[in-house]
Amino acid sequence: MARTKFIFNTKTLSYEKHIEPIGRRLLKLASMLSTSLVISVVIIFLVYRFVDSPKEKQLKREINNLELNYSLLNQRVDRINTVLKDLEDRDDNIYRAIFEAEPIPDDLRQSGFAGINRYDKLEGYKYTELIKGLTQKVDKLAKATVIQSKSYDDIWNLINNQEKMLGSIPAIMPIHQKDLKLMASGFGERIDPIYKTSHFHAGMDFVADIGKPVYATGNGTIEFAGTDDSGYGIHVKVNHSFGYLTLYGHLSELKCVEGQKVKRGDLIGLVGSTGKSVGPHLHYEVHKNGIPVNPVNYYFSDLSPEEYLELIEQSRQPSQSFD
Repeated sequence: MARTKFIFNTKTLSYEKHIEPIGRRLLKLASMLSTSLVISVVIIFLVYRFVDSPKEKQLKREINNLELNYSLLNQRVDRINTVLKDLEDRDDNIYRAIFEAEPIPDDLRQSGFAGINRYDKLEGYKYTELIKGLTQKVDKLAKATVIQSKSYDDIWNLINNQEKMLGSIPAIMPIHQKDLKLMASGFGERIDPIYKTSHFHAGMDFVADIGKPVYATGNGTIEFAGTDDSGYGIHVKVNHSFGYLTLYGHLSELKCVEGQKVKRGDLIGLVGSTGKSVGPHLHYEVHKNGIPVNPVNYYFSDLSPEEYLELIEQSRQPSQSFD
């Protein structure tokens, strides 16, 4: 029950019942409501600002968990990259070196992704840079893994072809030791027998009687058998694949035809003195990837250690070539 309010009337010298105007009463009510509303808004703001709801607490826990897992995943990617880098080094410097294969170019391993921005859909978020960084790492790791996998496929093919490759290497002398009279001239600078000037001798000269057999030094295909204007007279070229080619010059007779498949030790011709030659001998060359190399380094399947050392010593002697 509301209390009745009285005021003292100085004119009548008596207390009279006070009735407050409706407008004033409404104004006071509005003032109370406004104050309550402001206080409520402030309280709600403070609660939402400093006090997490159960849903917000759950979301924050999930965010913290995601950040932790992102950090762990980033570390794992870095470790995998380290392992992959080690595999790449082994591949280039060990596995490919064993089979004389060219290493994979660095620009291929390190190349990025050309074209449009692959990560534009990741823009505009709080963790954009973190997500983009990890995505780029994963993309590069995936590409490097594909390249390395392809490289191991190539190495596996080289392993499967190892027997074929070993059979193709020119690993014996083109003339039997018993038929050899003299190793007349070796690889390198020699005196031309006709012009008496120094020139580069791209092979080795084996002195033997005319008609002595000449053998293919490795498995391959007869690429050329005949004469041309090279000065080698009647000569044979054998393509052994794997970058190897051998030449047999100044023959007296051919025992093979172009396109013929030959095995190491097969008869391909007879010693002669055709072409630019000053006496019966065989001029023999070994080419690797189109470049003449010293044949003396390839006789490991045909000579004893003593015979091999003696042949090396003879090949080093300064002398006049026979062609």
